[in-house]
Amino acid sequence: MSTRTKILEAAATLLADSRVADVSTRAVCEAAGVGAPALYRQFGDKEGLLSAVVDYGFEQYLAGKRAATPSADPVQDLRDGWDSHVAFAVGHPAYYRLMYSPAVSAPPEAAAEAHRLLLEVLERCAAAGRLRVSPETAGQMIMSANVGVALMLVSRTDTYTPDVSTRVRDAVHAAVLVPQNDTAPGAAQDTATAAASLGAVLRKTPPDALSGSETALLHEWLTKLSD
Repeated sequence: MSTRTKILEAAATLLADSRVADVSTRAVCEAAGVGAPALYRQFGDKEGLLSAVVDYGFEQYLAGKRAATPSADPVQDLRDGWDSHVAFAVGHPAYYRLMYSPAVSAPPEAAAEAHRLLLEVLERCAAAGRLRVSPETAGQMIMSANVGVALMLVSRTDTYTPDVSTRVRDAVHAAVLVPQNDTAPGAAQDTATAAASLGAVLRKTPPDALSGSETALLHEWLTKLSD
């Protein structure tokens, strides 16, 4: 096992037992059996260590996301993604609080990747005619609500019960998704939904008849119409 991995696993173990999502570098060094210079050589400072621990802890979570096979129903995949996000937070509360802690000024790459994976599902929803706003706007709404609910569930366990996650999920999804019966053959689409759907299709298969600048302009117009 490398020195870096020893330090990360020691910090992860200490963090899991922490009520305040924090650990001291001295405690980490003692648990890993290394000196302080080794820690600082690997991570630069405590903030660098904590950011690395968050990425390390979320790796298993993201591995499952990456390996997930998209189903035929992108809306169900969207719901499942929300639920797995909350389940991870509840199962790893110290990691999760640290990930969104002001003490970590640089957002972990894990958070950025999670957002990209969400956008991929939303692109599929848009292509299916199920999105009433642009994927970018829907992603911001869903991720902020998902993180907010998860943080409340791990930080205010005496106030918030697990069913609040389902209620908020369904409310936010209702705000960004088109009901299934409104996408049946012959059903009229509003401008925003049609624009979001066309934008998703064009991003997947750029039109050969348009130049790069024309395609970029078209995407800008479609995003404005969908939002």
